Amino acid sequence: MSDPTPQAARARRIPFAVTVSIVLVALAILLSLGTWQVKRLAWKEALLAELDQRLHAPAISLGEMERLAAGGGDVDYRPMQATGRFDNSRERHFLATWRGESGFYIYTPLTLADGRFLFVNRGFVPYENKEPEMRVLGQLTETVTVKGLARARLAGKPSSLVPDNDLAKNVFYWKDLTAMATSTGLDPAKMVPFFLDADATPNPAGFPIGGVTLIDLPNNHLQYAVTWYGLAAALATISLVGWLRSRRR
Repeated sequence: MSDPTPQAARARRIPFAVTVSIVLVALAILLSLGTWQVKRLAWKEALLAELDQRLHAPAISLGEMERLAAGGGDVDYRPMQATGRFDNSRERHFLATWRGESGFYIYTPLTLADGRFLFVNRGFVPYENKEPEMRVLGQLTETVTVKGLARARLAGKPSSLVPDNDLAKNVFYWKDLTAMATSTGLDPAKMVPFFLDADATPNPAGFPIGGVTLIDLPNNHLQYAVTWYGLAAALATISLVGWLRSRRR
């Protein structure tokens, strides 16, 4: 049989060149995704380390926390304490679940000595205990010092999938500090610009149940990096085997 013509040889080289180009582009994409996940892993580990350091730091006063916030500092998850009296007539109800049970987080304004207010998430109550008369003993009226974690206010609704807050029924689906204040007749200008999640110190009759702050920052970046790099290695191996077989033929 005669040797293939130059035209036929060139025709075979064109699909081979296209295949090599596709494989190289795919490898570049897979390797870049793996590298990006490695960088995300380093970022997440640093974030978790900082969060752990915050959670184990001693509680600071409300004044110190406000100075931190005013200076542009991040107050989220920082231990703090505040002293005042709960205005139980103005509590707000945030729809929530706690350990598989549906109910509400009770947000109550804490009246401070200077006449301002701090919304405190006192904790969880089951659905049937939403109304204050169903947990009278837990409606503290004396001056108290509340310890817990500061929580930053939200700039807006987290997602379009989240329902709008029902102010008429006093049911909140996201923490709109301004709406929580105005719906109670309080002046938003007199509100401390963040929340306080109360710790697990027991309340009379057990309600509200404090210490409900959820801290869930998943760190799956190592798995993702291994997956992308593994796919890149598999693609390179398959391509090499295919090329060797074609050479033998």
